[in-house]
Amino acid sequence: MKTNAFEVASRYVYPSLRRRLVEILYENGLKQTEIARLLHITQSAVSRYLRMNRGALMDVSQFPDIDNELRSFADEIIEKKPSEYEIHKRLVEISVEMLGKGYVCQFHSKIDPETNPAECNVCLELFG
Repeated sequence: MKTNAFEVASRYVYPSLRRRLVEILYENGLKQTEIARLLHITQSAVSRYLRMNRGALMDVSQFPDIDNELRSFADEIIEKKPSEYEIHKRLVEISVEMLGKGYVCQFHSKIDPETNPAECNVCLELFG
């Protein structure tokens, strides 16, 4: 295993979660500038997420429970306008949840062919 679970989470899972969150906020009728302000990121970053230039390697919407969590979180962001630290904390929590449920295993093996999901239970044991 050349790429460990934390690298996968930080390089692929977290950006994919943020991209999906941007998409959900955009689907709710918010403008890119409003999304940027709410998420404490630049409008340019919002644009790159929407154009699939960032965070597009993993489709987290294929996991209904995660997608529902992100939809609920989007509503909370609109209503409560949390700080960038609170947003970061929640996205990290969801990233860890995805690791613990084994949602990332097949993706991990695609980006690191040395990883064998049949033999590796690291995330399931640590975060499950």
